[in-house]
Amino acid sequence: MDDSYVNEILAQYRADPYGYVDSHTIHTGSINFYVKKDEKVEGVSGEWRHISGTKLYSLHREGNDKPVFSRSSGIVSSIRTDLEGKFVEAGEKVITIRYPLKKREIIEKILRRVLVPFKAPERAKYFFSLDIQSRIDKFGHRSVAVKPGDEILTMSLMKRDTPIYYQGEPGIIHSVYFQPGITMEQDEPLIGICPAEKLPVIQKVINRVKAEWE
Repeated sequence: MDDSYVNEILAQYRADPYGYVDSHTIHTGSINFYVKKDEKVEGVSGEWRHISGTKLYSLHREGNDKPVFSRSSGIVSSIRTDLEGKFVEAGEKVITIRYPLKKREIIEKILRRVLVPFKAPERAKYFFSLDIQSRIDKFGHRSVAVKPGDEILTMSLMKRDTPIYYQGEPGIIHSVYFQPGITMEQDEPLIGICPAEKLPVIQKVINRVKAEWE
């Protein structure tokens, strides 16, 4: 990973500094939209997240209407107006909301592209091994180095704990993507490993995003 690759990644986010949230139908039914393309929508709000976002559409089935509200604030970037009043299947993508990315979100997206991911072998709950957790508690995860063969995680599945051994490039645990005890899907990244030689370049990326983005 050299400067030209870093510049290429940063140029992509300058050209399109947005995140996108897709809304899929939750069940079958006839769909009616309540927003239009380029319309501003609001996400869930309130101290207890108790105020619903903008009503996007409703699904009518068996005499009942099921309204669907926006989870994110932003702009409607695409909408399947061709489906208005028609029957749709469950899981159909019908609306996409675009929102401006914050610095930390851009950094996180870039890191997910350049770090070496260690993925969940199965759908299960995960915990750091006792040795790794002890080192994280003392020094922070970005000071913990791992190498192939190290026991780094415990997988908890159906009340059975299984040790997980690291296979991949040696490096430090730069990013952690799971929460202990929360189920992760198979092949979701659990941690992002940064090989030692990449650390200065990754830090350069982070510094440039912080300096160049509003």
